[in-house]
Amino acid sequence: MKIHEYQSKEIFSRYSIPVTNETVCYTADEVVAATTKFGLPVVVKAQVLTGGRGKAGGVKLARTIEEAREAAEKILGMDIKGYTVEKVLVAEGVKFNSEFYVGLTIDRNSKSVIFMASSEGGVEIEEVAKENPDAIHKFVIDPDLGMTSFVARKIAFKLFNDFSLVKQAVDLFQKLYQIFLDTDASLVEINPLVVTDAGNLLALDGKMNFDDNALYRQPAIEALNEPDEDEKKEIAAKDSGLTYIRLDGNIGCMVNGAGLAMASMDVIKYFGGNPANFLDIGGSSSPQKVIDAMNLLMSDKNVKVIMINIFGGITRCDDVARGLVTALDQMKVDIPIVIRLSGTNAEEGLRIISEKNLPIVNSLSEAAKEAIRLVNN
Repeated sequence: MKIHEYQSKEIFSRYSIPVTNETVCYTADEVVAATTKFGLPVVVKAQVLTGGRGKAGGVKLARTIEEAREAAEKILGMDIKGYTVEKVLVAEGVKFNSEFYVGLTIDRNSKSVIFMASSEGGVEIEEVAKENPDAIHKFVIDPDLGMTSFVARKIAFKLFNDFSLVKQAVDLFQKLYQIFLDTDASLVEINPLVVTDAGNLLALDGKMNFDDNALYRQPAIEALNEPDEDEKKEIAAKDSGLTYIRLDGNIGCMVNGAGLAMASMDVIKYFGGNPANFLDIGGSSSPQKVIDAMNLLMSDKNVKVIMINIFGGITRCDDVARGLVTALDQMKVDIPIVIRLSGTNAEEGLRIISEKNLPIVNSLSEAAKEAIRLVNN
């Protein structure tokens, strides 16, 4: 789960991490009022749950009231990577002389929280990692000891020579780590963390992501959730007993079992195709689950072919077949379907499918190749 910049910085502020004076606005008139309140200059920033706002023109510095209004009118309603800007953050302008990056995330290799720091802040950290990986310092935080003063100072001295800044950084880093733990975050970052002309550290931007599986114990965080259309589908799928994740391909997949679903996607990729989704109907599927799954697949306009791969164990192939036939009777399906059924009650399932004259294959490889052929043709 992601939240907006202004929400991240509200959390920072509660932990006494210094942030700019700012307010969220929904109209150009509100932006003008905020600019009058803070004084010039101000920065007008799009609030959308994606990166690349600056490159898309979603961040503007305004030195006059007219520029602030103009920036608001341009940014509000703008499309940034498929997200429509409905609100902007107006922040007072701050003079600073250097920018840094700091962030925490989970490192699967060490099975611990990892703290990342770089003196090349203000740009996307992915670009720094690609072009100059040595500029990113990484510190594994011992889960038993946490962010000790010693570790925080060690990180701070990688970024700063001024002891006053090191002292501020130690306090900030420890608070940032505490936020990470307290909120069940999967990512907390400040980019940029700046040194102002007055010699103080200040979080100019903030980003936080959270572990969806821990939201049950984070009601205040869950209340901030603004799911996009794909996430709404994932939530609806979960309510129907399905596991669904949308991808960027064009071959819709319906599979039983997470391992088989991953294998099916791998085989599609191996033969040169692109899966449009991960969709696991579960190990004990009912016909209704298949109907719900077909509705999900057909709601994705990018899907050109549907590949159904069922290896029946607990799942009964005849249940899947009946669900598919019912779905085809209830909805208009104008794209090809490729079906592979094997395992429990496969013979009965194949008989039901054959009555609908749907193409049946004998193996996963055959299914993937046929789906790719149909897409290409």
